[in-house]
Amino acid sequence: MAVQSWSDILKSSKKTALIHDGKRKIHYLFTDGKEMAEEYDLKTDELLVRKWRHKSTLGVQGLWLVEVGEPLAGPVASLESDMIKENSSNPVFMRKDTKTSFQWRIRNLSYPKDVFSVSVDHSERCIIIKTSNKKYYKKFSIPDLDRSQLPLDNSALSFTHANNTLIVSYKKPKEILTLEQELLKELKKLKGSADGDVDCKTQ
Repeated sequence: MAVQSWSDILKSSKKTALIHDGKRKIHYLFTDGKEMAEEYDLKTDELLVRKWRHKSTLGVQGLWLVEVGEPLAGPVASLESDMIKENSSNPVFMRKDTKTSFQWRIRNLSYPKDVFSVSVDHSERCIIIKTSNKKYYKKFSIPDLDRSQLPLDNSALSFTHANNTLIVSYKKPKEILTLEQELLKELKKLKGSADGDVDCKTQ
């Protein structure tokens, strides 16, 4: 039932499409004022970017928060890049899904695979990554499962480590796969403006 309600929210949102640079860009405006922007690869239909923007209680437009894709460089980083720079060797956490799995990549983790432990915390509805050498700890949720109120499943979780990058995968449940397929069909029906026709609010 919850999956259906998220599906209904998506269907009832106001959507605009833009085809640009080999990508299908979709902007959603929800009835509560929240905005979501997604980018799909035109050839593979893979989701490349999903970000959200909320209005503050005073009605001021907030910054985009990235859920899927490369994290945005914050305004502080761009304004003060000469003075303050994040250490390039710090771990970089990002989500990059495949057709069948939610996937997260954490770059700059040079420890061997057997140092890592990746588990599901059912009480907090999240995934926890930790290292036996106490050098890295990360707790994160899967918003897609939360929106559809689906349970987390230990057996769906796996991880691998290569080239200083930890890759955590969570197999998408069939309800999510069905929802994504239905949504993609809807999005392909949208009349996508060619590049330059629409002022698309992307950063």
